Amino acid sequence: MAQRQLKLGAFMRPISIHTGAWRYPGAWPDANFNFGHIKTLIRKLEAGKFDAFFMADHLAVLNMPINALKRSHTVTSFEPFTLLSALSAVTERIGLIATGSTTFDEPYHVARRFASLDHLSGGRAGWNIVTTSNPDAALNFGLEDHMEHAERYKRAREFYDVVTGLWDSFADDAFVRDVESGLFFEPSKMHTLDHNGKYLKVRGPLNIARPVQGWPVIVQAGASEDGRQLAAETAEAVFTGGGSLADGQKLYADIKGRMAKVGRDPEHLKILPGAFVVVGDSVDEAKEKRALLDSRVHYDSAIASLSVILGTDASGFDPDGPLPEIPETNASKSGRQRMVDLAAREKLTVRQLAQRVGGYGGLAFVGTPKTIADQMEEWLVGRGSDGFNIMFPFLPAGLDDFVDKVVPELQRRGIFRKEYEGATLRENLGLPRPKNRFFEA
Repeated sequence: MAQRQLKLGAFMRPISIHTGAWRYPGAWPDANFNFGHIKTLIRKLEAGKFDAFFMADHLAVLNMPINALKRSHTVTSFEPFTLLSALSAVTERIGLIATGSTTFDEPYHVARRFASLDHLSGGRAGWNIVTTSNPDAALNFGLEDHMEHAERYKRAREFYDVVTGLWDSFADDAFVRDVESGLFFEPSKMHTLDHNGKYLKVRGPLNIARPVQGWPVIVQAGASEDGRQLAAETAEAVFTGGGSLADGQKLYADIKGRMAKVGRDPEHLKILPGAFVVVGDSVDEAKEKRALLDSRVHYDSAIASLSVILGTDASGFDPDGPLPEIPETNASKSGRQRMVDLAAREKLTVRQLAQRVGGYGGLAFVGTPKTIADQMEEWLVGRGSDGFNIMFPFLPAGLDDFVDKVVPELQRRGIFRKEYEGATLRENLGLPRPKNRFFEA
């Protein structure tokens, strides 16, 4: 049996998720909003044979107090489609994944943008389906309140059906472009969707030829009950929050098990936890880098970050007491639960939890290339994941350390590619091309 292979994405918006990254010695303070820097980074990732450059998105300035917000390097970021379209022209193989909200956008817009990106890049686009958890986003789209959590996911499921239906508007061979006869496309190979559902009404057809990949790769990032079900029904890659290996194995088995129940092949979905990686020539050196990085996080930012994840204002909590009971809100349920579990598991005070989260509180591999590869291999072999979305601690050195030191170690073990398998994101992830539901049996 062939050895399982890691799939690696790079989480690149923000360029580093760590709040102190822009203040680290030697880091590029403006990396999140400097196109020249981002071109350098994506080319390095492509040289390291990464599967994809992954861009998250948010549709509002983060909902935190101004005293914390003023310290954030994520306040200004490029709009994902504009940036990825530009990056498609300076890369050849690496995938380009962008977030597209199903709550604050329209399916026709999303279908056109991703179809265009897929054609421009030669088949390297991926759509990260999100329902948008930041309640402040609603205020930027004419709404006073955020749509209720379960309703957001019901709309997302219908939204997926509409977008993929629009991508199937034309058969792959619809555009004959017969100069002699004057026939540009064959009308019998165009389908009008005429969707009329609970949340959406879209006539179609899409005014773009079917994407190079058939459909751009479908990515999903929610880990709540609703999010897991949406992933099982629709996703081809899942960006999960990272906890312990045991937690990863449980989530892996749950989502893959749901896929089988809805008639999908579990191998047609790649589960990729986010992994924060700090590389040193020794474990102690890596820990010292992490400690220095965490020291660059201001407490105002730390408590504000905790409040965002909990969906509750934590500024009034006793900093030196345990985390009080946190009520469920309309924010991300999985993110809230991770914080509650972390505080209980490690018996952290509110201050300690905020300091951890203020930098980055999720799954972290901090060590040498060998120890990091050991951990990644354990997750892969133990079916806690199919790979990882790597989060770099500071740029450019943190990314260079991973590509120059960890990637060769993974390749030496035979668990990561030395060359890309194909030209498209689907080919490199080992995913099948979807059939056109209207023109293929």
